[in-house]
Amino acid sequence: MAWAPPPSAAKLYRPNRFVSLPAELDPAAFDTSPEKRRAEAERLAIRSRLKRQYLLQLNNPSPPAIIENPALIRWAYAKSQNVYPTFRPTPKTSFLGAVSALGPILFWIFVLKADRDRREKHIQEGKGKQPLLSVFF
Repeated sequence: MAWAPPPSAAKLYRPNRFVSLPAELDPAAFDTSPEKRRAEAERLAIRSRLKRQYLLQLNNPSPPAIIENPALIRWAYAKSQNVYPTFRPTPKTSFLGAVSALGPILFWIFVLKADRDRREKHIQEGKGKQPLLSVFF
């Protein structure tokens, strides 16, 4: 007698009666209209045609000099040329830009000025030694 394969995890799964199902997993929330299924099938067909064309170019024994990958071209365009739709100047980004540009400069000005004032105060009180170069200048 042959043993039957164990049931799959999908068949064994039962939702917990104490916890509600998330909205993303609710079967009633999915739109399975024929128009939507037809549009998804068209997109899948376009993707598969593009993939087949790319793989034919890639595995060609005498390939062209440049094999263009449309997805890579779109990605490079979005990263380099088409910056405005992916970045919009807002008050927050303007503030962060000003802080990152002027912040370090203002910090070092403050540190160097405080150090200079501290040294000058020690020299005036006679506790510090005056640098040799400041005698000549």
